[in-house]
Amino acid sequence: MKILNLGSLNIDKTYSVKRFVQPKETIQALDYEEFCGGKGLNQSVALARAGAEVYHAGAVGGDGRILLDMLKEAGADTGYVETLDGASGHAVIQIDESGQNNIIICGGTNRKITREYISSVLEHFGKGDLILLQNEISNIDFAMEEAKKRGLQVAFNPSPADEGVFLCNLELVDYFILNEVEGRILAGTDSEEPAPILKALREKYKNAAFVLTLGDQGAWYCDPEETSFQDIFRVEAVDTTAAGDTFCGYFIAGIAGGLGHKQALLQASAAAALAVTKKGAAPSVPERSAVEAFIGERV
Repeated sequence: MKILNLGSLNIDKTYSVKRFVQPKETIQALDYEEFCGGKGLNQSVALARAGAEVYHAGAVGGDGRILLDMLKEAGADTGYVETLDGASGHAVIQIDESGQNNIIICGGTNRKITREYISSVLEHFGKGDLILLQNEISNIDFAMEEAKKRGLQVAFNPSPADEGVFLCNLELVDYFILNEVEGRILAGTDSEEPAPILKALREKYKNAAFVLTLGDQGAWYCDPEETSFQDIFRVEAVDTTAAGDTFCGYFIAGIAGGLGHKQALLQASAAAALAVTKKGAAPSVPERSAVEAFIGERV
Protein backbone atom coordinates (compact mmCIF):
# COMPACT_ATOMS: atom_id res chain seq x y z
CA MET A 1 0.00 0.00 0.00
CA LYS A 2 1.31 3.42 -0.97
CA ILE A 3 0.77 6.22 1.56
CA LEU A 4 0.44 9.81 0.39
CA ASN A 5 0.97 12.29 3.19
CA LEU A 6 -0.30 15.68 2.06
CA GLY A 7 0.96 17.74 4.94
CA SER A 8 2.81 20.65 6.46
CA LEU A 9 6.53 21.32 6.42
CA ASN A 10 7.82 23.64 9.16
CA ILE A 11 11.05 24.95 10.57
CA ASP A 12 10.68 24.68 14.35
CA LYS A 13 12.19 27.59 16.32
CA THR A 14 12.50 26.03 19.76
CA TYR A 15 13.05 27.88 23.04
CA SER A 16 13.88 26.04 26.26
CA VAL A 17 12.36 27.89 29.22
CA LYS A 18 12.08 27.37 32.96
CA ARG A 19 8.31 27.86 32.66
CA PHE A 20 5.94 29.12 29.97
CA VAL A 21 5.74 32.88 29.49
CA GLN A 22 2.62 34.54 30.93
CA PRO A 23 0.58 37.49 29.55
CA LYS A 24 2.45 40.83 29.81
CA GLU A 25 5.59 39.00 30.92
CA THR A 26 9.08 38.85 29.39
CA ILE A 27 11.31 35.92 30.31
CA GLN A 28 14.83 34.80 29.41
CA ALA A 29 15.13 31.63 27.31
CA LEU A 30 17.56 29.02 28.61
CA ASP A 31 18.45 27.83 25.10
CA TYR A 32 17.45 28.18 21.42
CA GLU A 33 17.59 25.55 18.69
CA GLU A 34 16.11 25.01 15.21
CA PHE A 35 14.65 21.69 14.08
CA CYS A 36 12.72 20.30 11.14
CA GLY A 37 9.03 19.89 11.97
CA GLY A 38 5.43 20.42 11.03
CA LYS A 39 2.87 17.71 11.67
CA GLY A 40 3.08 16.59 8.06
CA LEU A 41 6.86 16.26 8.02
CA ASN A 42 6.96 14.59 11.44
CA GLN A 43 4.37 12.02 10.40
CA SER A 44 6.12 11.29 7.10
CA VAL A 45 9.39 10.75 8.97
CA ALA A 46 7.59 8.40 11.37
CA LEU A 47 5.94 6.52 8.49
CA ALA A 48 9.25 6.13 6.68
CA ARG A 49 11.19 5.06 9.76
CA ALA A 50 8.44 2.56 10.52
CA GLY A 51 9.06 1.00 7.11
CA ALA A 52 6.07 2.34 5.14
CA GLU A 53 6.16 3.38 1.48
CA VAL A 54 5.41 7.08 1.97
CA TYR A 55 5.24 9.93 -0.52
CA HIS A 56 5.17 13.44 0.91
CA ALA A 57 3.30 16.23 -0.87
CA GLY A 58 3.29 19.85 0.22
CA ALA A 59 5.20 23.09 -0.29
CA VAL A 60 8.32 24.83 0.96
CA GLY A 61 9.84 28.24 0.36
CA GLY A 62 13.39 29.09 -0.63
CA ASP A 63 14.48 28.33 2.93
CA GLY A 64 13.07 24.79 2.85
CA ARG A 65 16.01 22.70 1.64
CA ILE A 66 16.67 21.49 5.19
CA LEU A 67 13.11 20.12 5.33
CA LEU A 68 13.46 18.17 2.10
CA ASP A 69 16.81 16.79 3.21
CA MET A 70 15.26 15.54 6.45
CA LEU A 71 12.47 13.75 4.57
CA LYS A 72 14.89 12.14 2.13
CA GLU A 73 17.22 11.06 4.93
CA ALA A 74 14.32 9.34 6.68
CA GLY A 75 13.34 7.50 3.49
CA ALA A 76 10.27 9.47 2.38
CA ASP A 77 9.78 10.29 -1.31
CA THR A 78 9.82 14.09 -1.88
CA GLY A 79 9.19 14.09 -5.63
CA TYR A 80 5.78 15.75 -5.26
CA VAL A 81 6.89 18.61 -2.97
CA GLU A 82 6.81 21.99 -4.71
CA THR A 83 8.96 25.05 -3.98
CA LEU A 84 7.04 28.35 -3.92
CA ASP A 85 7.86 32.02 -3.38
CA GLY A 86 7.91 33.16 0.23
CA ALA A 87 9.01 31.60 3.50
CA SER A 88 8.34 28.03 4.55
CA GLY A 89 5.98 27.41 7.42
CA HIS A 90 7.49 27.72 10.86
CA ALA A 91 6.59 27.18 14.49
CA VAL A 92 7.62 28.97 17.68
CA ILE A 93 7.85 26.39 20.45
CA GLN A 94 8.37 26.78 24.20
CA ILE A 95 9.57 23.71 26.11
CA ASP A 96 9.56 23.90 29.89
CA GLU A 97 11.69 22.01 32.40
CA SER A 98 9.19 19.12 32.60
CA GLY A 99 9.33 18.58 28.82
CA GLN A 100 5.87 20.00 28.12
CA ASN A 101 5.42 22.34 25.18
CA ASN A 102 3.20 25.04 23.70
CA ILE A 103 3.33 26.02 20.04
CA ILE A 104 2.48 28.94 17.73
CA ILE A 105 2.32 28.06 14.02
CA CYS A 106 2.90 30.40 11.06
CA GLY A 107 1.57 28.76 7.90
CA GLY A 108 3.91 30.20 5.26
CA THR A 109 3.90 28.11 2.08
CA ASN A 110 1.74 25.46 3.81
CA ARG A 111 -1.21 27.82 3.25
CA LYS A 112 -0.50 28.09 -0.50
CA ILE A 113 -1.47 24.55 -1.46
CA THR A 114 -3.90 24.83 -4.40
CA ARG A 115 -6.65 22.52 -5.61
CA GLU A 116 -4.90 22.21 -8.96
CA TYR A 117 -1.74 21.00 -7.25
CA ILE A 118 -3.67 18.49 -5.14
CA SER A 119 -5.43 17.07 -8.21
CA SER A 120 -2.11 16.71 -10.06
CA VAL A 121 -0.58 14.74 -7.18
CA LEU A 122 -3.61 12.48 -6.70
CA GLU A 123 -3.41 11.39 -10.34
CA HIS A 124 -0.55 9.13 -9.23
CA PHE A 125 -2.56 7.30 -6.55
CA GLY A 126 -5.69 5.18 -6.54
CA LYS A 127 -7.66 2.29 -5.08
CA GLY A 128 -5.76 0.46 -2.37
CA ASP A 129 -3.67 3.48 -1.41
CA LEU A 130 -4.11 5.72 1.64
CA ILE A 131 -3.94 9.48 2.10
CA LEU A 132 -2.98 11.00 5.44
CA LEU A 133 -4.11 14.56 6.18
CA GLN A 134 -3.70 17.04 9.03
CA ASN A 135 -5.14 20.56 9.40
CA GLU A 136 -2.00 22.65 8.83
CA ILE A 137 -2.33 23.20 5.06
CA SER A 138 -4.93 24.78 2.78
CA ASN A 139 -7.69 22.93 0.89
CA ILE A 140 -7.80 19.76 2.98
CA ASP A 141 -11.56 19.53 2.35
CA PHE A 142 -10.92 19.29 -1.39
CA ALA A 143 -8.09 16.78 -0.88
CA MET A 144 -10.35 14.54 1.19
CA GLU A 145 -13.13 14.57 -1.41
CA GLU A 146 -10.82 14.01 -4.39
CA ALA A 147 -8.92 11.20 -2.67
CA LYS A 148 -12.13 9.39 -1.82
CA LYS A 149 -13.36 9.71 -5.42
CA ARG A 150 -10.21 7.92 -6.53
CA GLY A 151 -10.73 5.07 -4.05
CA LEU A 152 -8.10 5.99 -1.46
CA GLN A 153 -8.61 5.33 2.22
CA VAL A 154 -8.56 8.57 4.23
CA ALA A 155 -6.75 8.98 7.55
CA PHE A 156 -7.21 12.33 9.29
CA ASN A 157 -5.39 13.89 12.21
CA PRO A 158 -7.61 16.97 12.83
CA SER A 159 -4.95 19.15 14.38
CA PRO A 160 -5.27 21.99 15.06
CA ALA A 161 -8.98 21.36 15.68
CA ASP A 162 -10.23 24.73 14.46
CA GLU A 163 -13.09 25.74 12.14
CA GLY A 164 -11.22 24.36 9.12
CA VAL A 165 -11.86 20.82 10.33
CA PHE A 166 -15.62 21.32 10.07
CA LEU A 167 -15.40 22.54 6.48
CA CYS A 168 -14.52 18.95 5.60
CA ASN A 169 -16.99 16.18 4.92
CA LEU A 170 -15.87 14.03 7.85
CA GLU A 171 -18.10 11.18 6.71
CA LEU A 172 -15.32 10.45 4.19
CA VAL A 173 -12.75 9.64 6.88
CA ASP A 174 -11.78 5.99 7.46
CA TYR A 175 -9.35 6.59 10.35
CA PHE A 176 -9.39 9.45 12.84
CA ILE A 177 -6.26 9.90 14.96
CA LEU A 178 -7.05 12.38 17.74
CA ASN A 179 -5.89 13.52 21.16
CA GLU A 180 -8.35 14.18 23.98
CA VAL A 181 -8.89 17.86 23.07
CA GLU A 182 -9.53 17.09 19.41
CA GLY A 183 -11.75 14.18 20.41
CA ARG A 184 -13.95 16.35 22.62
CA ILE A 185 -14.30 19.01 19.92
CA LEU A 186 -15.28 16.56 17.19
CA ALA A 187 -17.55 14.63 19.54
CA GLY A 188 -19.26 17.80 20.75
CA THR A 189 -18.92 16.84 24.41
CA ASP A 190 -17.39 18.46 27.50
CA SER A 191 -16.57 15.09 29.04
CA GLU A 192 -12.90 14.35 29.67
CA GLU A 193 -13.53 10.59 29.97
CA PRO A 194 -12.69 8.43 26.93
CA ALA A 195 -15.88 6.34 26.96
CA PRO A 196 -18.32 9.26 26.37
CA ILE A 197 -15.98 10.80 23.79
CA LEU A 198 -15.71 7.57 21.82
CA LYS A 199 -19.44 6.89 22.13
CA ALA A 200 -20.30 10.32 20.72
CA LEU A 201 -17.76 9.95 17.91
CA ARG A 202 -19.14 6.53 16.97
CA GLU A 203 -22.66 7.93 16.82
CA LYS A 204 -21.61 10.81 14.56
CA TYR A 205 -19.27 8.89 12.24
CA LYS A 206 -20.61 5.35 12.18
CA ASN A 207 -18.26 3.82 9.60
CA ALA A 208 -14.95 5.21 10.85
CA ALA A 209 -12.26 3.84 13.14
CA PHE A 210 -10.90 6.08 15.90
CA VAL A 211 -7.59 6.24 17.74
CA LEU A 212 -7.89 8.45 20.82
CA THR A 213 -4.58 9.30 22.52
CA LEU A 214 -4.66 10.48 26.13
CA GLY A 215 -1.07 11.38 26.95
CA ASP A 216 0.09 9.50 30.01
CA GLN A 217 -3.33 7.82 30.24
CA GLY A 218 -2.69 5.63 27.19
CA ALA A 219 -4.60 5.26 23.93
CA TRP A 220 -7.92 3.78 22.80
CA TYR A 221 -8.93 2.23 19.49
CA CYS A 222 -12.57 1.96 18.48
CA ASP A 223 -14.22 0.78 15.24
CA PRO A 224 -17.71 -0.55 14.42
CA GLU A 225 -16.71 -4.02 15.69
CA GLU A 226 -14.51 -3.60 18.75
CA THR A 227 -12.71 -1.37 21.24
CA SER A 228 -9.15 -1.79 22.60
CA PHE A 229 -6.87 -0.01 25.07
CA GLN A 230 -3.08 0.38 25.06
CA ASP A 231 -1.25 1.69 28.11
CA ILE A 232 1.83 3.90 27.74
CA PHE A 233 5.42 2.88 28.29
CA ARG A 234 6.82 4.83 31.25
CA VAL A 235 9.94 6.81 30.36
CA GLU A 236 11.57 10.07 31.45
CA ALA A 237 10.27 12.78 29.11
CA VAL A 238 12.69 15.35 27.70
CA ASP A 239 10.55 16.85 24.90
CA THR A 240 6.97 15.83 24.02
CA THR A 241 6.79 17.90 20.80
CA ALA A 242 6.58 15.03 18.29
CA ALA A 243 5.03 12.32 20.45
CA GLY A 244 1.60 12.52 18.84
CA ASP A 245 3.00 12.66 15.31
CA THR A 246 5.27 9.70 15.98
CA PHE A 247 2.30 7.74 17.32
CA CYS A 248 0.20 8.65 14.28
CA GLY A 249 2.86 7.71 11.74
CA TYR A 250 3.68 4.41 13.38
CA PHE A 251 0.01 3.46 13.80
CA ILE A 252 -0.82 4.17 10.14
CA ALA A 253 2.33 2.36 9.01
CA GLY A 254 1.27 -0.65 11.07
CA ILE A 255 -2.24 -0.72 9.60
CA ALA A 256 -0.89 -0.23 6.05
CA GLY A 257 1.60 -3.03 6.65
CA GLY A 258 -1.11 -5.49 7.62
CA LEU A 259 -0.82 -5.39 11.41
CA GLY A 260 -3.97 -5.75 13.46
CA HIS A 261 -5.01 -2.66 15.38
CA LYS A 262 -3.77 -4.05 18.73
CA GLN A 263 -0.25 -4.63 17.41
CA ALA A 264 -0.31 -1.27 15.61
CA LEU A 265 -1.29 0.44 18.88
CA LEU A 266 1.55 -1.31 20.72
CA GLN A 267 4.08 -0.31 18.09
CA ALA A 268 2.84 3.29 18.01
CA SER A 269 2.92 3.61 21.81
CA ALA A 270 6.46 2.30 22.01
CA ALA A 271 7.63 4.65 19.25
CA ALA A 272 6.02 7.66 20.98
CA ALA A 273 7.69 6.71 24.26
CA LEU A 274 11.10 6.65 22.61
CA ALA A 275 10.39 9.97 20.86
CA VAL A 276 9.84 11.90 24.10
CA THR A 277 13.26 10.89 25.41
CA LYS A 278 15.00 13.10 22.81
CA LYS A 279 14.91 16.78 21.86
CA GLY A 280 13.37 18.05 18.65
CA ALA A 281 10.45 17.01 16.50
CA ALA A 282 11.50 14.95 13.47
CA PRO A 283 14.98 14.18 14.87
CA SER A 284 13.39 12.42 17.86
CA VAL A 285 11.37 9.92 15.79
CA PRO A 286 12.91 6.47 16.34
CA GLU A 287 13.86 3.86 13.74
CA ARG A 288 11.73 0.72 13.56
CA SER A 289 14.63 -1.44 14.78
CA ALA A 290 14.85 0.66 17.95
CA VAL A 291 11.10 0.37 18.50
CA GLU A 292 11.18 -3.42 18.10
CA ALA A 293 14.10 -3.71 20.51
CA PHE A 294 12.30 -1.48 23.02
CA ILE A 295 9.14 -3.62 22.83
CA GLY A 296 11.24 -6.76 23.24
CA GLU A 297 12.70 -5.37 26.46
CA ARG A 298 9.39 -4.16 27.90
CA VAL A 299 6.77 -6.73 26.82
